[in-house]
Amino acid sequence: MTDVLVRPDHALPAPLVPPITDGVIRLDGIVKEYHTPIGVRRVLDRISFDVGRGEKIAVLGRNGAGKSTLMKIIGGVEHPTHGTMSFGMSMSWPIAFAGGFDVNMSGLDNVRFIARLYGVDETEAVARVDDFAELGRLLSLPVKTYSTGMRSRLMFGLSLAVDFDCFLVDEMISVGDQRFQRKCHDEMFVKRAHCAMILVSHDMHIIRNYCKKALVLKNGRGRVFEDLELALRIYETI
Repeated sequence: MTDVLVRPDHALPAPLVPPITDGVIRLDGIVKEYHTPIGVRRVLDRISFDVGRGEKIAVLGRNGAGKSTLMKIIGGVEHPTHGTMSFGMSMSWPIAFAGGFDVNMSGLDNVRFIARLYGVDETEAVARVDDFAELGRLLSLPVKTYSTGMRSRLMFGLSLAVDFDCFLVDEMISVGDQRFQRKCHDEMFVKRAHCAMILVSHDMHIIRNYCKKALVLKNGRGRVFEDLELALRIYETI
């Protein structure tokens, strides 16, 4: 039975209930299991860590270690099998996650819907998304006509249109060409330097520049290292 979460059940997370007062996002004993034809597969095994205001933590692990599953659970896209989470800050969905779109609606209508859902001024949200995503008149077309890259740019822009306290970043800084990647980098790490982040990336330059600690995952198990360089050395050996 899944423990109680301070997070509603939506594909694209709705606004959080009033947060706890300590300004910390806390995961305690998170377990995720999937039932498969060959038995139960435990993808995450008792993961625990805290993230404070302005703090940036890297999530390191090889393919299949459970990184993306963990991000989906934190973002409310999936529920854990066991464990609890509490949120003392507003939390984004995973950057560029497109699962919450109504693909039959236009990009513009999706922006307006999310703006109303999160209490953001619609005109301001549309302007911010339009400026970032650079889709122009294509915003008026149904999302189902968009390429994968266009959807990612739209959702990335939407994520930046809401002033979250903490952002989930899952390797989505690489959207588009070099110029657009620089734009993504500046939006996330320069303009939002004051924000907390939970960051999955294989870019050691980004991790060294912006993260102070790391969660290292292997076979679903994890340990937090306050010494970032030690975490990176361990990651390189697994």
